[in-house]
Amino acid sequence: MKQLYLTLFFFLSFFHAPAQSLEKNVEKRLEDFFANYQTHYADIGTCRLDHFIIDHQKKTLAIYANDVFGYQPFTEENTTAIYRQLKQLLPGPANYYTLTLYTDGQPIENLVPNAFRNKQKDKTRLYGKTAYRGEPWVSNLSKAYRPSQGLEGKHIALWQSHGKFYKNDTHKWCWQRPRLFGTTEDLYTQSIVVPYLIPMLENAGAIVFTPRERDRQPHEVIVDNNISTPRSKYLEVNYKKKCVWQTTSLPGFAQKRTTYTDGQNPFREGTARFIPTHKKPEKAFAEWIPYIPEKGQYAVYISYQSLPESVTDARYLVFHNGGVTEFKVNQRIGGGTWVYLGTFEFDQGMNDYGMVVLSNESSQKGVVCADAVRFGGGMGNIARQGQTSGMPRWAEGARYWAQWAGMPYSIYSKSEGENDYNDDINARSLMLNYLSGSSVYNPQEKGLGIPFELSLALHSDAGFKPDNSLVGSLGIYTTRFNEGKLACGISRYASRDLADMLLTELQRDISSRFGIQWARRSLWNRNYSETRLPAVPSAILETLSHQNFADLKLGYEPAFKFTTARSVYKTLLKYLADMHDEQYTVQPLPVTHFAIDEGKKKNTFTLRWIPTEDPLEPTAKAQGYIVYTRIGRGGFDNGVYVREPQYTFQAEPGIIYSFYVTAVNRGGESFPSEILSAYKAKHSKGTVLIVNSFHRTSAPATIETTTLQGFDLKADPGIPYIGTTAFCGYQQSFERSRIGIETEGGLGYSGNELEGKYIAGNTFDYPFIHGKAIQMAGNWSFVSCSDETLESGSTQLQHYPIVDLIRGAENQPLSLHVQQALTDYCHSGGNLLLSGTYTGSQLGSDTFLQNTLKYNYGGSMRHSSTNKIQGNDLNFHIAREANAEIYAVPSPESLAPVSDAFSVYLYAGSEASAAIAYKGNHRIFALGFPFECIQEEKARTQLMQSVLTFFTSPNEY
Repeated sequence: MKQLYLTLFFFLSFFHAPAQSLEKNVEKRLEDFFANYQTHYADIGTCRLDHFIIDHQKKTLAIYANDVFGYQPFTEENTTAIYRQLKQLLPGPANYYTLTLYTDGQPIENLVPNAFRNKQKDKTRLYGKTAYRGEPWVSNLSKAYRPSQGLEGKHIALWQSHGKFYKNDTHKWCWQRPRLFGTTEDLYTQSIVVPYLIPMLENAGAIVFTPRERDRQPHEVIVDNNISTPRSKYLEVNYKKKCVWQTTSLPGFAQKRTTYTDGQNPFREGTARFIPTHKKPEKAFAEWIPYIPEKGQYAVYISYQSLPESVTDARYLVFHNGGVTEFKVNQRIGGGTWVYLGTFEFDQGMNDYGMVVLSNESSQKGVVCADAVRFGGGMGNIARQGQTSGMPRWAEGARYWAQWAGMPYSIYSKSEGENDYNDDINARSLMLNYLSGSSVYNPQEKGLGIPFELSLALHSDAGFKPDNSLVGSLGIYTTRFNEGKLACGISRYASRDLADMLLTELQRDISSRFGIQWARRSLWNRNYSETRLPAVPSAILETLSHQNFADLKLGYEPAFKFTTARSVYKTLLKYLADMHDEQYTVQPLPVTHFAIDEGKKKNTFTLRWIPTEDPLEPTAKAQGYIVYTRIGRGGFDNGVYVREPQYTFQAEPGIIYSFYVTAVNRGGESFPSEILSAYKAKHSKGTVLIVNSFHRTSAPATIETTTLQGFDLKADPGIPYIGTTAFCGYQQSFERSRIGIETEGGLGYSGNELEGKYIAGNTFDYPFIHGKAIQMAGNWSFVSCSDETLESGSTQLQHYPIVDLIRGAENQPLSLHVQQALTDYCHSGGNLLLSGTYTGSQLGSDTFLQNTLKYNYGGSMRHSSTNKIQGNDLNFHIAREANAEIYAVPSPESLAPVSDAFSVYLYAGSEASAAIAYKGNHRIFALGFPFECIQEEKARTQLMQSVLTFFTSPNEY
C-alpha cells in the first residue's frame, strides 16, 4: 500500500510541477508587463498586477490589474493592442488561452465608451426607452431659429466649482482654494462656465440650471404681490368674473428681511396668485414693473407654484430695450424656486418698455400661477453668525444661493448649520436631485419634476510642475454607490463614459487649436460627493491646475476658454445623442469678414459676411444665419433668420443701427460676430468708413525669468472677451524658488483687490462709439467693416473720403497687404484717422509709419501714471487701469511727427506727443491711445468734430 501512495505522489508531482512553473512564469511576465506599462493617451501613474486566475481545464486566464491601469482611456483599438501584447508575452500554452483583463471592476473592453464603439454597445448604461417627452421647463418662443439635432428640450445641471463660503471654525468668509496667480479656483472656473459654456449649451437648445448665481449684475430688484423693491409695481388685471386672480393654498415668495439667517426660507413667507386660463390672448394678466437703479444687463428670474391644474404653456413676455421676448414655461414642474428666463438690457427707472407680463392665455384648461420676479443677480444676503459675505451673489457658493432659491433646509444645510464647506459641496448635487425628483430620470425621489439628464461640475485643480510643463485635465466619476445604479436604473458606468469623453474631446481640441500636446491626466473612480450623490450621470472635470503657471498662462487666454467650453459642449451633445440613439449636429463657429455697405437703394444698408469651417467637426456647417439689430443705444432684438450670407436693411435717416450675425444649423447657433454699426445722416456730406481692426483678446502680461514667474496685471491685465470676473487681485510673490507654497510669500500668492469686480474687455462694439461721435459731430454718414475685408479685398477704401481705423489694443501688426491698401488710399488723396494703444510700436513697418502715416514711434508711456491728455483747447482722460467700463490702456504710446506732420495733443505733465496730424497730398490724424477709451463722451464728440473739420477744411490747423 505504501508503495502505491508513493507511486501516486510522484505521478501527481510530475504533472503539477510544470503547472506551478507555468503559473510562476505567467505571474512574472504579467508583473513585468504592468510595471513597465506606459500609454501615450494619458498620464496615469504606476500600474501593477493585482492577481490573476488561470483555469487550465477551461483554458481561460483572468488578469486583474490595479485601479491605476483603469485611469487610462480605452478604445476598441487600444484594447485589441493590449490583448495582442499580452498574448505575445505569455508563455505557452497560456498564450492560447482566452484572456480577460479586468480593471476598475470591468473587463477593459467594457470600459470603451459607448459613443466610441463600432461593435455592440452596452445597453445597461444607455437611457434607451427612458426619455422625457413632455414640455421643456422653459422655451424661448421668440427665437428666430430652432435646432432639431442639438440639445433642444434637454435639461442639464452644470456648476462652476465652489464659491465663497463661511468657515465656521474661524468665523470668516473665505475661498475654498488660495489666491494664486491673480485668481482662485472659484473665480477662474466661473470665467469659463458663465460667458462661454452656458451660452453654447443654450444656443444648442438646452435648458441649463446652475446652483450658483450666473448674473454678475450687483443690483437686484424684486417685484412681488407681497413686497416689492421701492418704486417697483406689481399689477393684476382680471377678465370678467370667470378669470379672477386668487391666492393659492400653497405659500409663495416674500422678501420680509434684508438678510436671512440659517433656516429662513423666503419662499415660505409670502403668497402666490393664480387665475384660470383662457384660450384667447390678452384677457387677463399680471405685470411686474421694476424700478431699475442703473441702466445695464439684468438676468430675469420668475417664480410660481406648481398646482394640480397648472398648465405646461404659461406665457411670459419680457419687455426690454431690444423689444419683447416671449417665453413658454411649464408650470407643472419647477414651482417654488427661481426660474431663469434670460438676461436683457433695461434702462434706468420704471418704464413701460421694461417689465414682465404673464397672461392667462393657454391652449390647455387649467390655471397659471404668478409669484415674485427678480431682476439682477444682486449681493449676497445670507448672514452666517451675523456676517454676510459682502460679495456679489455670483461669487458665493451654492449653499447660499440654494437658500435664497427656496430649497428645503436639508438640501442646503445637511450639517444643520455646523459645516458650510461640506454643505456647499453637497448642496449642488442635493439641489439637482430635489429639482429632478419625480421626473423620469429620478422617479423614486420626491421633487419638482425637472427632467435633468446629466450633471457636470467644472473645476480647476492644484498641483505644479517645477519644469514648467503642463499639469492638464483630470476626470472623476463614481460607480461604487447604490449598487452601481443611477436613479433610473442604468449603470453608473454611464458616468465613466461621460468623464472619458470629456477628457478625450478636450485633449484633441486644445492640442489641435494651440499646436501643443495638452496633458491628459487620469480617469478616477472615486467617492466624491459631486459624482456620488447625483441621481443622473455625472462627472467632475478638473480643467487644469490653477497652481501651475504653464497651465494658467494658457488658461487665461480667452481663446483657450472658448476652446475648452466648445469642447465640453460638444461632448455633452454627443454623449446625450448616444444615450438616446439620436443624430447630432455641432453648432457652427462664428462668421468672419463682416461688413456693412451702403445699399443700392436709397437709405438702405447691405450686410455681408463669410461662414467659418470647423476642421474638427464636419457637421458644423452653417445652414443659415440670424441678424440681430440694435437701434441707437437700445438693446438687441430677437433677430431675423436669413438663408444667405447677406442681408439688406431699410434705415431711417438720423438713427444709428448696429448689427451682429450668428450662423445656425440643425445643431444650434454660433457665438456672435463682432458688432458693426451704420448711420445715414439726414443731410449727409459723405460717408465715413469705420474699419474695426481690434480683434484681440489676451491673457494678462507675464513675467518669466530664471528666478521670477507670474502675471503682472498692473502692467497689462489682458483683454478679456467682453469682460471677466476671474481676478482676485494682483500677484505679490514671483519667486520661482517658492513654488508649491500656497501661503504668503509662496509663488503666485496674490491679493484680494479685484474680488467681486468686473473687468471690461473687448466688447467688439467700438464702431458704435466712433460712429456716435461722428453722428454728434454732424452731417456725416458712416458704415463699418472688419479689417478682414481689407485683407480679402472685398472692401475698397477708395470709395470713401474718410477712413477711421480702430486699432484698440490690437498688438498684431497690420498685414503687408493691408498696409499697402492704406498706403494706396492715402497716396490717392485719402483722409485717415487711426487710434490705438500700439499705433507706434505694433502697427506696421517703419517705412509705412514714416512715409504714409508721417510719424515715428516715440516710446511707451507705461511708466507714466498720467491719464490726462490735453491740446487744441481740449482736455480729457483715458482709462489706464482695469475697470468695469472700458478696457484698460496701461501703455499708451507717444507718436513723434516727421516731415510736415505736427503734434496735436500731449500727455499731461510731459512733452510726449499723444497725437499727430499731417496735411499734405493726403491727411492723417493719428492717436497714440484708443479713441473709445476717452472717458468723457463730450470730449470724444469734440475730438471727432475737429478731426472731420481737419480733413475737410483747407485752413484747419
